[in-house]
Order: sequence, then structure tokens, then C-alpha cells
Amino acid sequence: MTKTVVLDHGAGGGMSQELIAGTIASILGDTYIGEMEDSALLELPGRRIAVTTDSFVVEPLFFDGGDIGKIAVAGTVNDLAVSGSRPLYLTLAVVLEEGFALADFRRILHSVRDTAVAAGVQIVAGDTKVVRRGEADGIFLNTTGVGVLERPLHLSSKSLRTGDQVIVTGYLGDHSIHLLSQREGLGFEHRVRSDCAVLNHVIADVLDACGEGVRCIRDVTRGGLGTVVNEFAQASSAAVLLSQPDLPVRPETAMAADMLGVDVMYLANEGNLCLVVSPEHTEAALKALHAHEECARAAVVGSVVDGTPGTVRMTGPDGREKTVDLLYGAQLPRLC
Repeated sequence: MTKTVVLDHGAGGGMSQELIAGTIASILGDTYIGEMEDSALLELPGRRIAVTTDSFVVEPLFFDGGDIGKIAVAGTVNDLAVSGSRPLYLTLAVVLEEGFALADFRRILHSVRDTAVAAGVQIVAGDTKVVRRGEADGIFLNTTGVGVLERPLHLSSKSLRTGDQVIVTGYLGDHSIHLLSQREGLGFEHRVRSDCAVLNHVIADVLDACGEGVRCIRDVTRGGLGTVVNEFAQASSAAVLLSQPDLPVRPETAMAADMLGVDVMYLANEGNLCLVVSPEHTEAALKALHAHEECARAAVVGSVVDGTPGTVRMTGPDGREKTVDLLYGAQLPRLC
């Protein structure tokens, strides 16, 4: 562990895990009941609920496919939905920097409203703070979400079994490449747009079609697919083998990543899911996914195999295997 907080602590990889598990969770002790999943599942009299919270900082604030308002609602709704819950309510907290344009603030609020309508959730509470110039980066948003569990399912990254299939629902890396290209003027932003989307309706359809055949779901955000699959493998003490030729990657995204010297496997997405499904339910899961436009590229990209527990390997186009390590720090400067 470093002696100070560094940007890599927020990258979603190994350093993030060290900060959360090794510092935050260990100090909170018995008051912390989280399971390191996207949402905590809580028992109330007569009802099970899911609760999640997240803070959103995005650069640039506006992009092709969304803005910080859309990401805030979609990200929280998706975190609830991957737990198997039906998202119902959000809170919205806003930190505004002195001098932030009211026209931009109104535009962001319209996006928050429109995305909440699309997801079918209501905003039930909020808070607004204004700080002096230089004390914030324009605007920060925090959302807390509450959902209700209506299915007798327990989706968990600890539940992988040999033979299970790994599915990705869309192109990898588009969100990161679009934002970085727009920010740095690389020219790819006109050909690769952000995939930001609410996916609770997609997840509900998959669960309706497959039920207990779905082992776990995670939205592939910071840290990318490489981080998510490593977390699955480690939590389940399983071995996962991915197929590089089967990964859905847009040619322009692959070209931009190659130019930048980064690996698409670790790039952030905002409208992409990774599901692990039993082999007998794989066809039904793909059929449910392909019925949604945002998941038209959904594909099986790997499977759970016999091998060293907690490891992820990937077969390349030439048939050779390589290890997919857990990303420790960050490949790129913070984008979202």
C-alpha cells in the first residue's frame, strides 16, 4: 500500500481492491456488511431489497451517447439490476463549483430525468452543495439506488461452475475510446460513440428466460472485462478461459487502443454486461439479449474450465494461450 491516495486507487483494479478491502472495510469492521458486489442485499420484514451508491466524475461532461447525468442514473440502475433486483428509487446529490453554467446544469438535469423515465425509477431525495472556484471540477453527482428482489434467485460471483459460459453483451472499450478521443482530439470520437445505456429491462428479460441458469451478472465499467472476469474467477476459485477472436471489439476501437498502447480488455464501458450462464441456458440468454438493440452484438466469449483456481487465460487467434491478469493500477488518466 502507498502512503497517500493516488489516482490508480480509483481505477477499479487491484489498487482499488486494496483500498476498499484493506483500508475501508477493515476499519469499518462489524459495521460493514458488504460482499464486494455491485449492490448489497438486505432483509427487511417481508421484503428483500438491494441498495447501492456511487459518485460520478466524468471528463468531458457531455459526449456522444450521454453526459454525466445519464451515466449517474444508468450506472446506479445497472448496479441494482445485476443483483437481480427491480430498481425503484434513486437519491441525487449534487456538488456544484462556483461559476458552473446554469444552462449546462439544466441540460444535465434533463438528462437525469429522461434516463430515470427510461429506467422506470423515481428520484425520491437529494442534496445540493456549492463550493468555491477550484474546489471541484465543475459538477460531481452522487446517486443511491434502492431496488426490490422479486425473484427467488441469488446471483453471485461466487457461483461459477465448470462448463458455464461467459457472455458479453456489446462492443468492448467504446466508452473509454470515445471520451479519450473527444478529450484529446484524436479523431475517433466521430466513429466510436459511448455505449452508455440503462440495462435493467435487458437483465429482467434474461432472468425471465433463464432463471437460476444465470450464475452472475456484472456491468463492465472501470477496469474493463479483464478485471470483471478475474473478480469472478477469484471469488469462485474457478478457472476461466476466454477466446480473443470471439470478443466483440469494433475495428476503430481496436485501432485507437493500439495507437494508444492500451488493452481493450481493461477499458471502461457504460452499457455492457458480462454474464456467466449455465451451458443449457446459454441459447435462451443470447436470444433474450439479441431482442434488444443495445445487445445485438452479445456473444459467448469464454467458459469456466478445469484449471488453476482463480485464474483467467485467453486463447489468441493463433491458438496460443496467455494469462489475463487483474489490472493493478490504471492504463489511462481518469475518464469517469
